[in-house]
Amino acid sequence: MALIFQYGSNCSASRLNSPDRLQGAARPVGFAETVDNYELRFDVWSNGNNCAAADIIAEGEHPVAGVLYDVPDELIRRETVPAGRKSFDAIEGKAYERRLIRVKKSDGNIVDALTYVVREPARNLRTNLEYVRHIITGLRENGTPEQYIATVKHAAATNNPEIAPQIEAL
Repeated sequence: MALIFQYGSNCSASRLNSPDRLQGAARPVGFAETVDNYELRFDVWSNGNNCAAADIIAEGEHPVAGVLYDVPDELIRRETVPAGRKSFDAIEGKAYERRLIRVKKSDGNIVDALTYVVREPARNLRTNLEYVRHIITGLRENGTPEQYIATVKHAAATNNPEIAPQIEAL
């Protein structure tokens, strides 16, 4: 099994484990945050979501929170995924690259985990309410403190001021 740290729409276990993604193979371990400081941004276009998707940039002033999952090793890489299944690499797409980072679990233990970061961040892209809802739902399901959820809401509302009131209501 591989530990995978998710900070975007795949924070939602129901989304990640849906029939068109990992088909129930990802087991949530729970809330985690990066050991190093990052900034959450919406800087890559997602055709599947029809909006800007999340990324973490190592220019932040605080850790980024997310959800840690156990995922079977064979579901990580395109080259090892069984026939008829989708790999994590395929779910994240070619705009992201896999990286190993250190995260702190809710029990305080620090572990190495895989995550995905954007290869070529873009500017002036806008996220949408449905995408942000997946992030907020997943974070809440895994016990993320409301203070951090407010940070995600702020980042999303700053990215797309047109939907700021709806984001605040989440």
